[in-house]
Amino acid sequence: MQPQLPIDVDAETGVWTTDALPMLYVPRHFFTNNHTAVEEALGREAYAGILYQAGYKSAYHWCDKEAKQHGISGMAVFEHYLKRLSQRGWGLFRIVEADPASAHARIELRHSSFVLAQPGKAGKLCYMFAGWFAGAMDWVNDTSDTSDTSGASGHAPRAQSKEVQCAAEGHDHCIFEVSPLAN
Repeated sequence: MQPQLPIDVDAETGVWTTDALPMLYVPRHFFTNNHTAVEEALGREAYAGILYQAGYKSAYHWCDKEAKQHGISGMAVFEHYLKRLSQRGWGLFRIVEADPASAHARIELRHSSFVLAQPGKAGKLCYMFAGWFAGAMDWVNDTSDTSDTSGASGHAPRAQSKEVQCAAEGHDHCIFEVSPLAN
């Protein structure tokens, strides 16, 4: 993986962009301190729900913009998304398995920014990412031809995602599972 990102800074406005998307650049501790302060104020469950919806929407939007920017489609966009997240310091993400037609995926995260920024804190610390993967999976399915093995065209189920294993629980890495949304 190439660690450098194309970062353009507009001389007149100071706005940073990568792949034509406006970006913010902040230290990890600043982001994590704000994240944990909001979590404490709202409660983890309420905050996780808010982050899930916001992350879902943002990932869906990002995938749409990046697909057009780079002329890519389908799972190549999801893979590009994980590459860019990795390049931006969130951790190293990798798709272990994926079947978009059934809204299934397993994503591995090593060196999570949330785990690294909170040494000694235990639990599932990386839940913020869950909505991102569901949003990316739904974008893939909404923009791809989903056919079953018989050739019948259909619509893949909507996706949900959750962190099922975290490095902050003593594991080598975090795992996220994407699965069909229960009706």
